[in-house]
Amino acid sequence: MRIQVVTFRTFLPVTLGLAGLAACGSNRNAPPPKVPVSVARVERRAVPYELAATGTVEAVRAVDVVPQVNGTILRVNFREGDEVGSGQVLFEIDPRPYRAALQQSEAALLRDLTQAQSAAREAARYRELATTNTVTQEDYEQRQAAADGAAATVRSDSAAASIARLNLEYATVRAPISGRTGRLLLHEGNVVRAGSDPLVSIVQIRPILVRFPVPAVNLPALRKRSGEELVVIAMPSRDSASAVQGVLSFVDNQVDTTTGSVLLKARFPNNDKGLWPGEFVGVTLVLGMQLDAVVVPSAAVMQGQQGSYVFVVNDDGTTSTQPVTIERTIDSLTVLAGVPTGALVVTDGQLRLTPNAKVDIRTAPNTESQGVR
Repeated sequence: MRIQVVTFRTFLPVTLGLAGLAACGSNRNAPPPKVPVSVARVERRAVPYELAATGTVEAVRAVDVVPQVNGTILRVNFREGDEVGSGQVLFEIDPRPYRAALQQSEAALLRDLTQAQSAAREAARYRELATTNTVTQEDYEQRQAAADGAAATVRSDSAAASIARLNLEYATVRAPISGRTGRLLLHEGNVVRAGSDPLVSIVQIRPILVRFPVPAVNLPALRKRSGEELVVIAMPSRDSASAVQGVLSFVDNQVDTTTGSVLLKARFPNNDKGLWPGEFVGVTLVLGMQLDAVVVPSAAVMQGQQGSYVFVVNDDGTTSTQPVTIERTIDSLTVLAGVPTGALVVTDGQLRLTPNAKVDIRTAPNTESQGVR
């Protein structure tokens, strides 16, 4: 009886182990489960040819108003933030030293001019006397040299008077351009030095520019439309701001090798002052309509170490990776090259996919639901 019990306990684990091994072998032979995915079909359609970028607003012209003469500021004729016109008087520097210098130079000019006229008359008289041998040729040449020296002194005095007159004009500081003034840096009573103390900055905000980069791959399209007036739309990031429209005014003559982009500028009238120098704005450059663009939903495009790619569903229900070249993105669609029209691409579930994996398509292949502006 004891032997039978031992025999039963010995063969029971063996029997269970064999059953477990049979079950494991059955699981290993089973095919891997299908990966559920969503797909869309690659389509060729007409889409707007637009380039989106982030731009920076910059003034057409901006200057720092710097005094040209030394002196004390007697009067400031504007308030910070005022819009001023070209030639408008902004500051008045004490003009008395420069007025006195002008009077002094003009008096010296008048004195030397009188002496030069007298020397010229004397030289002319000696020239006539020299023809009759009343005086020697040497006497005449001395008088002529004195007259020439006096004339040179007059020219020097005239230049000095011009400089003095210019310094007196510089004592009245005028706006070099039309625009909006910034913070006042020096006030009444401050002593300024010529060329070293900025008084205020002025920026021109009407019209205004927006600079923005676009990938260099778009240069052929830009060159093709070089004679056209291309519309550029700028959207400030501020709340309640509205989009403004301008035109492309500049394409840089070289590509930035560090970013692979080319710099563009657009000009905006900015009559409502909606764009402010230094702020960032969203920019859309409208190049027209592309009638035969190959598009897929942007969710289908993946990024890897070798570049951009998509998962393509093959006829046998497996997937494979396909490298693609992205041209641009429009809303939720990506315009690309490298995948044929009509192919099925995976738009959701790519993270669980590997090449040759079987897929279970959960949604009908359709790209029409992806809107285009």
